[in-house]
Amino acid sequence: MASTPLHVLLFPFMAKGHTIPILDLARLLLRRNATVTLFTTPANRQYVSASLSDTPTTIITLPFPDNIPGIPSGVESVDKLPSSSLFYSFVSSTKLMKSHFEQAIQALETPVTFMVTDGFFGWTLDSANIFNIPRLVYYGMSNFAITMFRVISLNPHLFDGKTDTDLVTVPEFPWMTATRLECDDATDRDSPLFKWRMEQVVATIKSYGLVTNSFFELEPVYAEYWNSNSAPKSWSVGPLCLAQERIKKESLSDQKPSWMVWLDKKLLELGVPVLYVAFGSQADICINQIEEIKLGLERSEVNFLWVVRRSEESFGPDDGFEERVKEKGIVVREWVDQREILEHESVKGFVSHCGWNSVLESICAGVPILAWPLAAEQPLNAKFVVEEMKIGMRVETCDGSVKGFVKWEGLKKNVKELMEGVKGKEVRKKVKEISDAAVEAVKEGGSSWRTLNELIVELQTKSLSP
Repeated sequence: MASTPLHVLLFPFMAKGHTIPILDLARLLLRRNATVTLFTTPANRQYVSASLSDTPTTIITLPFPDNIPGIPSGVESVDKLPSSSLFYSFVSSTKLMKSHFEQAIQALETPVTFMVTDGFFGWTLDSANIFNIPRLVYYGMSNFAITMFRVISLNPHLFDGKTDTDLVTVPEFPWMTATRLECDDATDRDSPLFKWRMEQVVATIKSYGLVTNSFFELEPVYAEYWNSNSAPKSWSVGPLCLAQERIKKESLSDQKPSWMVWLDKKLLELGVPVLYVAFGSQADICINQIEEIKLGLERSEVNFLWVVRRSEESFGPDDGFEERVKEKGIVVREWVDQREILEHESVKGFVSHCGWNSVLESICAGVPILAWPLAAEQPLNAKFVVEEMKIGMRVETCDGSVKGFVKWEGLKKNVKELMEGVKGKEVRKKVKEISDAAVEAVKEGGSSWRTLNELIVELQTKSLSP
């Protein structure tokens, strides 16, 4: 066992879905007696500080670049961008923080064992090399997703002559079929965004490893394939959301958020099951689709809690929907503790965009998923949820494509089946089995617990080498 002190730098990307797992990772490292230094920006510091207020984490604030075209002053998180079209301007501007990042590292008094920086921060590899610090990368994706992207990239002509919805057998995994829409978001290969992505991939390949928010028992085939055929090594240390022990809140009802009071009420109604509906903090859903969701939920007559991330305007005009469904449904327009909702005894189903954090939180809570992917690697996550793990169902689209339009009739049918049907019972049983395995993985002696220890020992030993 190496005896050199453990000091880890963490630098999450400025988006809640990227930041929250890294805050959980900080807790895991602190339990290994690590010194943890976390970097953030002024507008994000309050959230980070509040989240880690009960820990000795050192938080360093780096100035966020000024005068980025199209981005209002003070907006320092993707969650708050006026439009998703500004993502490239936002993410590419973070490279302007490089000199401040390096100055902050230079000023540290304790030697650094390794750093974990977001996959969107490929530029931190140069900084890591300057100070001879091993860089590990956090993407927030599963081993399944990164493996699928890798296999598809090695077979660039796989979809030649195929439509977006044609099924193609996946090389290396002959039991699996995929469509172009599931594996390729059709970014123009000559666009600045695509070139930026390739830069991040190259930086990742040259880094020491991947810190992966997963556990071996969830995806052994893909974890082993990646580590046998790709680089850098993936270290599965999750689910990170289990790092923070949950404290049951016994506060009075008037001290709880309105949505929690509502869920408690449903539980008292002889355990009325509730469907949770949420599409992540960056979802852009057109008004026509919103209207179909309203109709589908209303006519399904299931009880539901629907979190709307965007402004009221994007939810459409006041058509009396909320008044009509007030006995069965509630619409929430504020940031919620999603894990707390999923863990509530009344919640028995989750209509989800299948962001990886949401998938893991649903697994850990033992709640099955109705998969409705929207962007990024979400179609692959949905595929993993439905076809590989078998812990959910897929939403029914008009044209059968993974990102197609969903009519209210299809949504009503899918929701009823998830909450009340035979298929719903099957996936509910399966997700409970995987939930139990997740808990075991993070316990002392579990696969994720051992993997994190192995990573720490390896890098402490490396730091002792001349």
